[in-house]
Amino acid sequence: MAAKSWVPVPDGSPFPVQNLPYCVFSYAGEDPRVGVAIGSYVLDLAPLAASEWADFASVFAGPSLNPFMALGRRAWHAVRHWLTERLTDESHRDLVEPLLIPMDQVRLHMPFTVADFVDFFASEHHATNMGRLIRPGEQPLTPNWRHLPIAYHSRAGSVAVSGTPVRRPSGQYRVPGRAEPVFGPTERLDFEAEVGFVIGTPTTPGQRLSVDDARDHIFGVVLVNDWSARDIQAWEYRPLGPFNSKSFLTSISPWVIPLDALEPAMIPPPAQDPEPLPYLRGSHDFGLDLSLRVELNGEVISRPRYARMYWTPGQMLAHLTSCGATLRTGDLVASGTVSGPDATEWGCLAELTVDGTEPLKLAGGATRSYLEDGDQVTISATAPVGDGLTLGFGEVTGRVDPA
Repeated sequence: MAAKSWVPVPDGSPFPVQNLPYCVFSYAGEDPRVGVAIGSYVLDLAPLAASEWADFASVFAGPSLNPFMALGRRAWHAVRHWLTERLTDESHRDLVEPLLIPMDQVRLHMPFTVADFVDFFASEHHATNMGRLIRPGEQPLTPNWRHLPIAYHSRAGSVAVSGTPVRRPSGQYRVPGRAEPVFGPTERLDFEAEVGFVIGTPTTPGQRLSVDDARDHIFGVVLVNDWSARDIQAWEYRPLGPFNSKSFLTSISPWVIPLDALEPAMIPPPAQDPEPLPYLRGSHDFGLDLSLRVELNGEVISRPRYARMYWTPGQMLAHLTSCGATLRTGDLVASGTVSGPDATEWGCLAELTVDGTEPLKLAGGATRSYLEDGDQVTISATAPVGDGLTLGFGEVTGRVDPA
C-alpha cells in the first residue's frame, strides 16, 4: 500500500509524497532558500530543520542545493526518511503545517549552481536520424557510436531555470546557393527534449567510477531543453563538434527529483551490440522508465520514452571519469535528445520535420519547420512509483524572443 500524506494531495498531482522533489524558492520578497514539493505546496525546509535542532539545517538556508548535495548519499537517504515521516505521521502536523506555502505564491529559482555541463548523445534513434540528416550518403552512426557514450562539454554559465526567455541567437552559417557563410540570427532554431543527472558526491582527481557507482554520485534528475541553432551547428560541427550552436542557452526544470524517488522506475539496461568494453559493464546498471511529453504552443507534438535510450546514466559517468576527469558537486550530465523509433517519439524539430523539409502540421492549420519568435516549448515527464501512481518532474518551459 502506497504511503499517504496528511497534506492534501490532489489526484494526479505530480508531487505525491513518493516524490518530494527539491527546489530553491523565495516567498514574499524573502531570500531564496531550499524547499521541497508536496501536492500544491512548497515546504520551507530551513526553519523546519532548525526547529528540531537538526545538524543539517544550515544546508537548506542558502540559495542553492549544492551544500546539501555535497553531504553524500547517506545524508540524502536520512533527510528523505525524515521528510517522509513528518509528512505522513499526523503527530508532526502542528510542527510542519505552518511551513507549507502554496506553490502559486512562491518564485522558483535555479535549484543548484552548475559546476560543469556535459551533454551526451545517448539515443540510438536520435543519433541515427541526425546522422542521416547531417551526413547524407554516409553511414548514419559513426563507427565508434556503439562502443562509447559520445558527449561534448558545453557552457555551465548558459544553463538557466525554466521560464528564462530564449533570445534567438546569431551566428555564422551557410545559406543555400552562396559560397561564403553569412552572420545573422539563426533561421533554424530547435529544441531538444533531454533528461539531466545532477551530481552530488564529487570524485577525486584520477578516480575512475564503475557503472555500479552511479547511485552514490547522482543526487537527482531534472528535465533539460538543450536549445539548438541547426544552421550554425551544421556549419561549425566539423571537425570538433557543437559550439555556438548550443552554448547560448540550456533550460532546466526547477525541480530536482531525488534518484531515490525513481527506484520504482529503474529498469534493466538495454541490450547492447557489440558488448561494451569491461569498464562500461556492471552488475547493478539501470535504465529509467520515464515518459516525456513535448508541447509546442500548448499542443502535444511528441511523447518520447526514456526507456529506449541506448547508453545508461552509469555508463555515462563511467566513461566521463575513465580518463581521470573529476566530477564536482553540481555537475549536470545530460542524456542528449530522447527519441524513439517513429515520429510520435522524436524529441526535436530536426527529426520531426526532417530538417525543415517536411513542416509539422499544427492545430488550426499552422505549420512549423523550425521555431518562430513567440513560440513556446514545454517539456514534462512522469515516472511510475507503484500502486498505479506516477510522479511528475514539473515542466521546463521557454518562449522564443527575437534576436
